Amino acid sequence: MSFQAALDALNLELPPAPKAIGLYRPVIVVGNLAYTSGHGPLMPDGKLTTGRVGDQLTVEQGYEAARQTGLATLATLKDNFGSLDRVARLVKTFGLVHATPDFTDHPAVINGFSELMREVFGEDCGIAARSAVGAASLPAGMSVEVEAVFELVG
Repeated sequence: MSFQAALDALNLELPPAPKAIGLYRPVIVVGNLAYTSGHGPLMPDGKLTTGRVGDQLTVEQGYEAARQTGLATLATLKDNFGSLDRVARLVKTFGLVHATPDFTDHPAVINGFSELMREVFGEDCGIAARSAVGAASLPAGMSVEVEAVFELVG
């Protein structure tokens, strides 16, 4: 099954591809690697999930925000490449969690992004090298931000 077909079979609603809120490109290609800029939990209605994990949001709500961030990332890839079938695999994920200073379960939150990538790209191509860290604040107050690197097909 192609990656685009896998996404379609999951019957997930992608938000609109996020627009840059600063001086950068949402995705840039160098060689056969696509680097996505930091994406946040953009909802289909254009609103962001905001709040700090550890007091305003639970781990489960942070997980859902990270999953929604994954959907926004997929929307960017689809918008820029026309189809997820241009992707060969996910290479690297860097996840930031807007969290309280004493919060330490960042990996459980970023699993929302990682598990979505595994669902769409499969065990071999959807599990990447990864970092999951905390942040005192994130742009627009969003609860999660994720950067990713994807290998492209030929």
